[in-house]
Amino acid sequence: MIERENRTARPVLWNSNYVKVWIANFMLFFAFYLLAPLLPLYLRDTSSADKAMIGIVLSGYTLTALCVRPFSGFVVDSFSRKKVLMICYFCFALFFAGYFITGSLVLFAAIRTLHGAPFGATTVASSTMAVDVLHPERRSEGIGYYGLSNNIAMAIGPSTGLYIYHTIHNFNLLFTLSLAIACIGLVIDSTIHCRERQPIRRESKVALDRFILLKGWSEGICVAAFAFSFGVISTYIAIYSQEVLHITSGSGTFFMLLAVGLILSRLMGSKSLREGKIVHNASAGMLMSMCGYLVFTAVPNLYGYYAAALMIGLGNGHMYPAMQTMFLNLAPHERRGTANSTILTSWDLGVGIGIIGGGSVAEHLGGYSSAFWLAFAVNVVGVLFFFAYARRSFLRNRLR
Repeated sequence: MIERENRTARPVLWNSNYVKVWIANFMLFFAFYLLAPLLPLYLRDTSSADKAMIGIVLSGYTLTALCVRPFSGFVVDSFSRKKVLMICYFCFALFFAGYFITGSLVLFAAIRTLHGAPFGATTVASSTMAVDVLHPERRSEGIGYYGLSNNIAMAIGPSTGLYIYHTIHNFNLLFTLSLAIACIGLVIDSTIHCRERQPIRRESKVALDRFILLKGWSEGICVAAFAFSFGVISTYIAIYSQEVLHITSGSGTFFMLLAVGLILSRLMGSKSLREGKIVHNASAGMLMSMCGYLVFTAVPNLYGYYAAALMIGLGNGHMYPAMQTMFLNLAPHERRGTANSTILTSWDLGVGIGIIGGGSVAEHLGGYSSAFWLAFAVNVVGVLFFFAYARRSFLRNRLR
């Protein structure tokens, strides 16, 4: 009887190292989201930047992260993952100190753009570390729960930042808080104990698939399309709330409901991911998100505003961990870093183009309503491409 119980006992999911990676990743994204919805307001109030200029300045962060992601996957797969994680996290935390010296729009743009590089590298290293410390039997489930650290940070980060801003109107205090929170995450990551892996021997010839998971190109296009839509809405939501809906604190509630949807869907979807229903989860999530973007755009009032937040959260919470699992299932074990960097690269590409495109459309082609309709249209294209091609491509090429 004892032997039978031992055979059927499931491996532990929330082991101590996984918990540490989870908390440190939460700190990383909390520091990020504390400032994210406020920076458009900061640029508007301190530099009198217009919509297009705000989009260009803020897109630099994402585009730099995009450039770094593929190389980050290569480095994470080739060297000590913990050392790479510590170096990148330290640089990410350090850049928050740079915001104190941004006396001009040009200097702010430079520091913000450079800050994207350690953010991109840290997220790749952290997500790969999380995969490493999970037992193989709990990996798909663990990936879903790992994303909760991002989602909870999204739930309370923007709300906290907006509350502080509307209470004391002090951006320097917000920069200080982000710096302190990132440093706490760095300390937590330093206590992780993981098995050192032998560096992967590679051929001297440089090939593109060292940096990008080529088998996942079609899935990457889908992720970029979904990220485009999210980049438009998440970046311009605070200004849209004030200028169109005439509410000052509504974006905090929007992010809260978005994160509630993300958390609920990840909790509900973890079981089906564990059962191997990866494509089912991805499909359901995409359709739900698409409906959310439609409601947000077609119903420009408080009811549509908040309902869309919950729907987009529910959809993305099903879609993203399923898509990440698809990327991992397309890659051999020694290329987990490359798989993680590829999906994150696709996401950054979409968000960056969305920020620039949304700002330009809002400035020159009919305001924020036109930008949000563009976000919905790109999302529809991504959904159609997934069902027409990417889904079958994954089923044909997956390794496990």
